[in-house]
This record gives sequence, structure tokens and C-alpha cells, in this order.
Amino acid sequence: MSLTLYYHPLASFCHKVLIALYENATPFDKRLINLGEEGDRAELEAIWPLCKFPVLRDHERGRDVPETSVIIEYLDRYFPGPQDLIPADWEAALDVRLWDRFFDNYVQEPVQTIVLGHLSGMQCDQTKERTKLKTAYKMIEKRMATRSWMCGDAFSMADCAAAPALFYAATLLPFPEEYAQLNAYFERLIGRPSVKQVLDEAKPYFSLYPFVDDIPERFL
Repeated sequence: MSLTLYYHPLASFCHKVLIALYENATPFDKRLINLGEEGDRAELEAIWPLCKFPVLRDHERGRDVPETSVIIEYLDRYFPGPQDLIPADWEAALDVRLWDRFFDNYVQEPVQTIVLGHLSGMQCDQTKERTKLKTAYKMIEKRMATRSWMCGDAFSMADCAAAPALFYAATLLPFPEEYAQLNAYFERLIGRPSVKQVLDEAKPYFSLYPFVDDIPERFL
């Protein structure tokens, strides 16, 4: 098979790329990387010395592609499917890229800071991270009042980024009940077949997540 994804089923950034792959039924092989295993870590470092997943290997082109947004752009360019994850229109594409970065930087990043702080045993002040999440929730609530998906009527890369970011964020800071638009958007995301598949595949690994007790029963 032309493509191999180096990944872990629990990792939120890997979820983002998996959703993109499943959206277009793109054929690919999986290489599960356990960073706790020396051999796996060495294999990933040989491909991407920063030792971060996911990384997509394109065997036919002899290219290794790291970074989630770049991977999805690469897939959209070289392995297009019925679902355009990056719009052809430049202005629309810019909007998708903006909200993709929004979810990575202002939802995923504070979530990871909190989780890594917990895993390290450090009693860190989480006020800054939780404030970022509250601000992000407020922005999403306002934006989703006028659209079905993050950038309009079509599912895009921005929604690929949103699904895992919001899934894990909700375990740390539940969505306010009064945010009807945010809650409805999240339900649309988790109802998407590609997202459901990713979450189903993550189930056997949820026990490794330090806040597993805060994952709603319906996902376990």
C-alpha cells in the first residue's frame, strides 16, 4: 500500500488525521507506535527526529510528511476523494486553515498542557489553560449560530481538528449547558461516521488516559 501512518490510537492529533483519511476512505496501512518502547521510538525518530506522531509515509513518492495540517493538505492534494477537506476557493480555504489552527493552538494545546502536567505529577496552576478553553468555547458558540460545520455547510479540515480537540477538552472542562450551539456542533461531530470510527478504535486505549473517569459512558 502506498501510505503508512505512524500513529497511536489514543493520541488526539492522530485522531485528526485518521478522521481525514476515513472521510475519503483513503487506503493506508497503520504502524502503531508506542513511545515507551525503545524500538518503536527509534523507528519514529529515524523518520522524524522530533519523535512526534502522526507521520505519514508515502512510499511511492519517497516522502515522509509530519504535522497534522500538512498531512491533511498533502492528502487533499495527492489523494483527493469525494470530500474536499480544503476548499478550492482561496478565501474559503484561508478560513478553514484559520479555524484548523484555532483548534490546535487554543483547544488542543491547553488540553495537552493540563494532561502532561498531571502525568508529570506537577501541581500546576491550570487557570491559564482553563481560561483559554472557556474563551474558545465562547467563540465556537457564537460562530456555530450561523453554520452547520465550522466553515460553512461542508465538513473540512477545521472539523477534523475540532472533533478530537473538543472530545478531550470536554473531559477537563465540560461544555456549559447554555451553549446550545457548541453542544449541538459536538453532537454532529461525534455522529460523523469517520469520527465514530476513530473513537471506536480508541476505546481499548482509553484506560491509559489519566482522566478516563471523565469520559462519558457512551464512549466507553
